[in-house]
Amino acid sequence: MDESTSREPAVTTAIRSKSERIDVRASAPVKQLLQEAARAAHKNVSEFLLDAGIVAANQTLAERLRFELSPAQWQEFQRALDQPVGSKPKLRKLLAEPGRLG
Repeated sequence: MDESTSREPAVTTAIRSKSERIDVRASAPVKQLLQEAARAAHKNVSEFLLDAGIVAANQTLAERLRFELSPAQWQEFQRALDQPVGSKPKLRKLLAEPGRLG
């Protein structure tokens, strides 16, 4: 089993006590759909939305942290990384200017 499948999610509803509130607005048909799905999962709507949101958030963040390449793509990626860095005058100018925060 690789590292990505053996890792626990960053946050689960069982681990964290719930002290913060999240308000969601939805149309009547969406609310009804969520209520039906929550009943089917034997959860209340809050639990259903929180669990689904946590799964979606972990998946979204994992997709930003890990990507897979074929061997040919990996070789091309390595070649790109090995290329010398070209001059970037606009970036040099930007970094030489003082920032907005000080």
